Amino acid sequence: MTSLERNLILVHGLWDDPRIFNRLLGYLEKSNLCVYTPHLPHKGGSIPLQKLAFLLEELINKRFGADKVVDLLGFSMGGLVSRVWLQELGGALRTNSFISVGTPHRGTVMAECIPSWWLPGVADMKRGSDLLRDLSRDVHKLQAVKCSSYFCRWDLMTFPGWQATLPIGANFSVPVLTHKDLISHPKSLKIISHAIFSQ
Repeated sequence: MTSLERNLILVHGLWDDPRIFNRLLGYLEKSNLCVYTPHLPHKGGSIPLQKLAFLLEELINKRFGADKVVDLLGFSMGGLVSRVWLQELGGALRTNSFISVGTPHRGTVMAECIPSWWLPGVADMKRGSDLLRDLSRDVHKLQAVKCSSYFCRWDLMTFPGWQATLPIGANFSVPVLTHKDLISHPKSLKIISHAIFSQ
């Protein structure tokens, strides 16, 4: 790795795996980015997000060590796992930028009917969940990180889509129609890859 290279971590969401980023990776080729796409086995939402964040911490340290500065992109639930790592596990102290894409920062109606005893990882995304309240209370821990949020107004997974924004940093509406389009449609990938390069 040269001194000009940046370490970029892409964190996938629920019912996804690192392959969800394959199209985005095509836009990041021939750049100065050292890209890492860790696999977080969520087991259909049965793993609490804090537990996934501890696994993310372990994988990041194994790949980059405990001190190297990183940039972070979280898609969907992966954005919340990323926030737990940033805010509760000290990840913000070594992170230059955090880009969230279609992340239910204020919860999603789609999780409301899921009991925590059944799928705690999904229940963590309920509007007003204990986890989301904790993250909202400690959002000041992100102040030194360059934060930005990208969302789709018609997103039916992170619903309502226009609330899929961090309470800090810039927010951008992406002109696509679905949740998955946010990480697969050329319009969105051009916007997101430009955001990555500009950090």
